Amino acid sequence: MQNLWNNVSKWPLFVLGAILGVFLNAVKPLVPLLKNPVTAIALIGIMIGGVAFVGFTLRAMLGLNAV
Repeated sequence: MQNLWNNVSKWPLFVLGAILGVFLNAVKPLVPLLKNPVTAIALIGIMIGGVAFVGFTLRAMLGLNAV
């Protein structure tokens, strides 16, 4: 039983490491684009637009407020 709890206690660190690894691998190719001001503005705009799109979609799906 102790072995089970040792394995269960390691899961949060594993999940955090997996999420961080996915995030870093997704961001790494975008870093060179941030060096050019034109592409940096476009990239930031696309990111803000994506977050807004997901936010508006979730609000509409959950019925939090009228859109």
